[in-house]
Amino acid sequence: MHRQFLIKKLKSYKGLPEESDSKERMLGFIGDYANCFDRELSIGHITGSAWLLDPSGEKVLLTHHKKLNKWMQLGGHSDGDWNTMTVAMKEAQEESGIDDIDFLSEEIFDIDIHQIPERENEPSHFHFDVRFVLKANRSDFIISEESNDLCWFSKDEIKKMNLEESVKRMTKKWMIL
Repeated sequence: MHRQFLIKKLKSYKGLPEESDSKERMLGFIGDYANCFDRELSIGHITGSAWLLDPSGEKVLLTHHKKLNKWMQLGGHSDGDWNTMTVAMKEAQEESGIDDIDFLSEEIFDIDIHQIPERENEPSHFHFDVRFVLKANRSDFIISEESNDLCWFSKDEIKKMNLEESVKRMTKKWMIL
């Protein structure tokens, strides 16, 4: 099951035309590296993220990431877990403090490959990020130590923000959910 779970999900993922290169690159990466889910793979690794909606579905929870110093979706390292859905859920719960969360769909919502800059003891590497849409059943949250801040943003608010292209793409997808 290991890598086949994600390979199957990626092969059935339609996505937007601008994601097709990332999809092929991600499939190649998974095929080439049996340890693609391990953080110790220094060139990069699979990560899981959550586009976490509030109970009404009208707001999304973004984190102002401490290390990267920007607003983005909740998510993080697989740490050896091949089930990217489990990773996305775990990261959403850990980073928001909300334990009552459900998947809106088991299908992949978005994919992205982005470079993480070099830091003290860590070389520059890539995150091969697999994202799912989740919905919180309550809106109170706790800011984790990985974040400077957390905030629920409406569709109108998020459209006015200066965000990474992949977050803008997820916003565009959210508009038509």
